[in-house]
Amino acid sequence: MSNESRNTYLEEVIQQQQAVAQELRRKTPAADAPARARQALALPGVADGAGRAASETARAIDVRLTGWWRWKTVIVPPNVWVVHTRRATKDPLHLGLGVSFPFNPYTDAYLVAPATMQTLAINARCICRERQGILVQAYVQWIVDDFKAAYQKLDFSDADDPMRIVNVQLREQSEASIKDKVATMSIDEVLSDKRPIIEELTSRLRSVAEGQGLKIVQVQIKEAVISSTRLWENLQKPFREEQARAARLAELDRERAVQTREIGDQVEAERERIAAQAETEKQRRAQEVELAKSRAGLEETRVAAELAQIAAQRQLDDARAQARVAATEREAERLLLEHQASLTRERATLAVEAERRKVENDVTPARLEELLVRSLPELVGKIPHADKSEVVHISSDGRAPDSVVAVAGLIKTLRSMVPHSAE
Repeated sequence: MSNESRNTYLEEVIQQQQAVAQELRRKTPAADAPARARQALALPGVADGAGRAASETARAIDVRLTGWWRWKTVIVPPNVWVVHTRRATKDPLHLGLGVSFPFNPYTDAYLVAPATMQTLAINARCICRERQGILVQAYVQWIVDDFKAAYQKLDFSDADDPMRIVNVQLREQSEASIKDKVATMSIDEVLSDKRPIIEELTSRLRSVAEGQGLKIVQVQIKEAVISSTRLWENLQKPFREEQARAARLAELDRERAVQTREIGDQVEAERERIAAQAETEKQRRAQEVELAKSRAGLEETRVAAELAQIAAQRQLDDARAQARVAATEREAERLLLEHQASLTRERATLAVEAERRKVENDVTPARLEELLVRSLPELVGKIPHADKSEVVHISSDGRAPDSVVAVAGLIKTLRSMVPHSAE
């Protein structure tokens, strides 16, 4: 039979039904021991000791049986439910959590079940509204809440796994509930929102658990997988194409952003370059202005210095001119004073001369004698020597004045007194 004509889904359903029937079949430890031994020996890597251990009666719960013959005691762990009954007794002798009790194997019987929370994995192969296969993976967590009701209605008789049959029943009910709900939903609804499946499964299981002493703790959907690979790929294709398109658009946006950023960076760089150039030009112009101001200041300083020098020179020239004027004035004053002094001297001389002339013109006999006496030595030296001298004086009255006579006599006397060597 070719692979195209085979109904893979039908084969998987049949295999699953057979496995469920096998699990629901009642097993006893003695009857199932050879099968477990063969299974253990068939596993790779299992030693002979493991095979021998699997062939012995074993319990999933560590319940110990002590004592001998009819006087035995059942030791129950603290996390295990236990019910102890006796022949011809209607009610249990012991019922509770972790209750140990004496046990007579000829008249008594007991049943144990774990009180810990059980986790049940579910793999439900469903058909959705579009007639497509979907594998829904879920898990259910439950515990025994009322063991008195549970042991009467549920099967905990498997010594190897007391919860096996209960788990199988709950799993089958869970799968049926999931399949019923998925059959009313589309593929997109199953894949996008699993809350309706969880609510339906929780409601179904709680309705089953009520009155049986069980409590549903939590229900969760792990995953929903489409059975057909082609359909799954086709469903993913639009999303992949959309994602590819979005990725391409994102890449284009990134490239555009990069180009925009690069252009922005270039524009910013150009702007910074222009700004730097403008700043440089501004600084250069400012420096030129400062230099021009400096030159103007220097020129002003030079002109001011020259003006100051000119002013100083002018002041010096003025001072010199004033000094020359003052000197000229002083010289003029001096000359004037000298002239005035000269005039004064001249006037004094003239006055003296006038006085002298006046005196000369107004000679008294006494003055005349004085002058004669002063000039006698000079006159005597200039008078030539004469052997004879005569003085003739003619007056209007015929006689000589007294002064002339006196002078003549004086001269004669003086001549006689002058030595001849002097002549």
